[in-house]
Formats: sequence, structure tokens, C-alpha cells
Amino acid sequence: MSRSVDARRVVSREQVVHGGCRYFLRHGSIDMPALASSLAVSRATLYRVVHRRDAVLGDVLWRLGERLLTRARRRRGRTGVEGVLEVTRSFSAELRNAAPFTAFLRAEPETATRVLFHTPEGVHRRMVAAQRAVLLENRTPTWRPTELDDLAFLYVRIVESALYAELLNGRRLDPATAERAARALLTDAP
Repeated sequence: MSRSVDARRVVSREQVVHGGCRYFLRHGSIDMPALASSLAVSRATLYRVVHRRDAVLGDVLWRLGERLLTRARRRRGRTGVEGVLEVTRSFSAELRNAAPFTAFLRAEPETATRVLFHTPEGVHRRMVAAQRAVLLENRTPTWRPTELDDLAFLYVRIVESALYAELLNGRRLDPATAERAARALLTDAP
């Protein structure tokens, strides 16, 4: 049975992101005409809701990454610096093992770089806010509340450098090296 596309069908951004997540997990990318078809809307309707493919990808990658981060936060058994590092290790391991995500990084490195780091919908900005929350729930006396935004930004950049080293400079980075740098940042924070 084939579904016909009703040009008058209304779809919300949330429905697009939800459908985009399902599509991305199956295909490791987002094809806008195929996504529109899976949502039973026209491409014009899909673009009216999301405007650009990068916007959908940013929302989808964030939603999927946020799920991994939430699981990592729930599994955390420690607090303070060790709690932050524990969350990062768990999140990073799951992300590295996510086949659709690694397929996307390999197949579309320029798009991945743009969506993850540079666009307004980019994942980086949202990850910094989430990392700030992780820092707050694992707070140590050395972390001043007024400096948590900067600390979160720097911490995320260290983690991104390890996770996306091949994307950024064509070579792998030892996760242990990145963890030492992250630990130094967290323990030496003024």
C-alpha cells in the first residue's frame, strides 16, 4: 500500500524531528524527499516547517545525543570531577559505537562539521548548556558559579577534539589524552 502525499497535511517541527530521528537511525543520514514521504507531507511542507536540511540534522543529532547523555548521567555513580569524567566516558563510548552516527561522519564530513560546530542549530551550543548542567550536578567548591559557562565551553571543546579528531584533522586522538586534559581543566579551575 503506498501513501499519497497530501499537500494540505500539517506537520509540526516536533513531528519532523521525531521522524528525522527514526530516519537517521535507519539510514545514517537524512534525505529530505524521503523524510517528507515518510511523514506523508510534501517537500514544500517539510521545508516550510524546518527551512533547511542542516536545521533538521542539528535537531536530530542533538535529540539523539541528548538521549545518550541522559543515560550517561543516570548511570553516574560518583560526584565531583570523577562524576563529570564518568558521564563523559559513558557518553563518548556510546557515541563512538553508534553506527548511524559514525556512518554520517564518514559519508558527510563537511555537513557534519557545519552542523555539529557552526550553524545556529548546531549541536555544540546545546552541548555546552548540557555540560553546564552536568557540572552543576557534580559541583566542587573550586568551580565558581560565574565561571561555569566558560568551564563548560572549554570542557566540551576538549571532548569534541577527541570525539571528532579524524573529522577535524584527519587523525585519531587517544581518549586517555583527552581525559587527562579534561581532568586538568576541572581540577585546576580557579
